[in-house]
Amino acid sequence: MSERRSLRTQVEQLAREVAKFGAVGGVGVLVNLGVFNLIRNHTELQVVRASIIATVVAIAFNYVGFRYFAYRDRDKSGRTKELSLFLLFSAVGLVIENGVLYAATYGFGWDSRLQSNVFKFVGIGIATLFRFWSYRTWVFRTLPAREAVETAESFLADSRPEDRPQSARK
Repeated sequence: MSERRSLRTQVEQLAREVAKFGAVGGVGVLVNLGVFNLIRNHTELQVVRASIIATVVAIAFNYVGFRYFAYRDRDKSGRTKELSLFLLFSAVGLVIENGVLYAATYGFGWDSRLQSNVFKFVGIGIATLFRFWSYRTWVFRTLPAREAVETAESFLADSRPEDRPQSARK
C-alpha cells in the first residue's frame, strides 16, 4: 500500500511541477512571441535574428519565473552553477527553437508572418520538452534533505502499529 501511496505522491508532485512549469512557460511563450512580432513588425531585422532576440528576452523572464515561482522550493545553494547550467540548457533550447524557424524560412522558403509565427511556435514546443527535462534534472534539483525526509516519513508510516496486522503487533 505504501508503494502505491508513494507512486501517487510522486505523480501528484510531477503534475504540480508540470503545471507550474507550464504557467511560467506559457507567459514566457507570450513574451517570446510578443517581442518577436514587435521586432518583426517595426524593424527590418531578419526573421531568425528577431527570433533570437525574442528568445533571449524570454529566457531572462523565464529564469525569474522558474527560480521564484515554479522551483522556489528547490536547492538555492550554488546560484552561479544554477545560472550557468540554466543559460547553457537555454542556449541549447534557443538553437532547437530557432533551428526549426531557420529550416522553415531558409530551407523551405516559408517566411510569411503567419508561417514564421507557426514555425516559431513549433520550435518553442520542441525546445520546451528539452528544457523541462534539463531544468528539472540538472538546474533546479530537488533538495536532498527533502528526499530523505520523504523516505523517512514513508518508513515511519510503514512501521506504525495501527498499520500492521493485529497478529504482528506487540
